[in-house]
Amino acid sequence: MAKTRKGRPVHGWVIIDKPAGIGSTDVVNKVRWAFQAQKAGHAGTLDPDATGVLAVALGEATKCVPVISDALKCYRFRVTFGAETASDDASGSVLRQSDIRPTDAAILAALAQFRGNIMQVPPKVSAVKVDGERAYDLAREGEDFELAARPLFVERLEMLERVDADHVDLEMVCGKGGYVRSIARDLGRALGTLAHVEWLRREWSGPFEASQGVSMEEIEALARDLAIDRYLQPLELSLRDLPEVKCTPEGAIRLRNGNPGQVLGHLPYGEEAWASFEGRAIALGSYMGGELHPNRVFNR
Repeated sequence: MAKTRKGRPVHGWVIIDKPAGIGSTDVVNKVRWAFQAQKAGHAGTLDPDATGVLAVALGEATKCVPVISDALKCYRFRVTFGAETASDDASGSVLRQSDIRPTDAAILAALAQFRGNIMQVPPKVSAVKVDGERAYDLAREGEDFELAARPLFVERLEMLERVDADHVDLEMVCGKGGYVRSIARDLGRALGTLAHVEWLRREWSGPFEASQGVSMEEIEALARDLAIDRYLQPLELSLRDLPEVKCTPEGAIRLRNGNPGQVLGHLPYGEEAWASFEGRAIALGSYMGGELHPNRVFNR
């Protein structure tokens, strides 16, 4: 006999404006508990000290997490010149210091090398795995290890404000797997000095914006009360940037059973899309000659 899940069959997104001082996993666990949801996940980790949009998926919306994880994201952050830290942010111990402070012109020129398709070495205090172990665990244990560079697409990286000689505020739009802390560290080195992130905020992630975000205080105030559903965003919102095709009634039945189903519309062969019927998402998959071949089916 199949095991019955505990909790409510609630499906959708809760957009949290995450405060500093709490980890992403802790936010997910609190949101799941507050909604009494059977299942929860999130699309894109934020460091405990970071703030901004953290999209929490409940129920069937967890099947859309890869869509949001792969989407572009926007970060605003402050870089502090003069010191490199163990964590590449202000929470880490200072490893090295420098008296060199770059000019505005030098910063603007250096930013160009961090745009487009670049290679980036993650911070040692990160969730990247090394021989099955998390890098942050190895770092805390004092292990000596190196992390391999990883590809990253940076659509935009601009200077917002030169606050003073020691600080500059930047904005970056990037793809999956970007580490703001690495950008700050590497920018400092490129400028002949040392640097780390003082603070960072994720302004938006795919279709979700921090301005839509709910505070943890608001979540806690309505925890375990059905009125909390006012903060639930539809599952379909996360699919906004993918093409939509509409099912025929017969196609909807086939898709719900995990089979290719007939859809209306025309897309390039093999393009990722989502199929809807009467305004509700039925499945995600690939368009092939008038049918959607599903790889994820929404059971609501």
